[in-house]
Amino acid sequence: MATQNDRDASQRTIVLTGFMGTGKSTIGRAVAERLGWRFADSDEAIVARAGLSIAQIFEQWGEPEFRQLEREVVQALIDDDEVVIATGGGSLIDERTRTYALAHALVICLMAAPDAIEARLADDMDRPLLRGDWRALLERRRPIYESIPYQIDTTGKQPEQIVEEVLRTWRNAST
Repeated sequence: MATQNDRDASQRTIVLTGFMGTGKSTIGRAVAERLGWRFADSDEAIVARAGLSIAQIFEQWGEPEFRQLEREVVQALIDDDEVVIATGGGSLIDERTRTYALAHALVICLMAAPDAIEARLADDMDRPLLRGDWRALLERRRPIYESIPYQIDTTGKQPEQIVEEVLRTWRNAST
């Protein structure tokens, strides 16, 4: 098995993507801790860079400007080594961001059943895209999520189980 130093650049960065409520931030933090790597939440990095909340960015700048900023932030995060990145649910819907991520990182898509997503997000109405028909949004995004080579279904699983699946995927992808 390859050692950490032998891994190519795409194996020194893990990107967790998928729809909101699939566990990207929770799992990303735990995976980073287990690997001794840094954790980065792309939404938090966007907020820090813009000085506005995600909702304020959407409201004041609109979604196209948000997606441009998101692309820049995600690509910059990917360029770091030994980082686990939790992306926003729409980050890799953008073809340029997705292509960059797939070329420079191990990308894993976390999936969950709509009922599980709904239960996880029941108390989180701060998300701008939750205010609309999020199930229709999920369906529109599903083909892109399904195009990601590595996928883990988080429905009904404990975080530690998912962390183990991510680590197993990472180890297997690097051999």
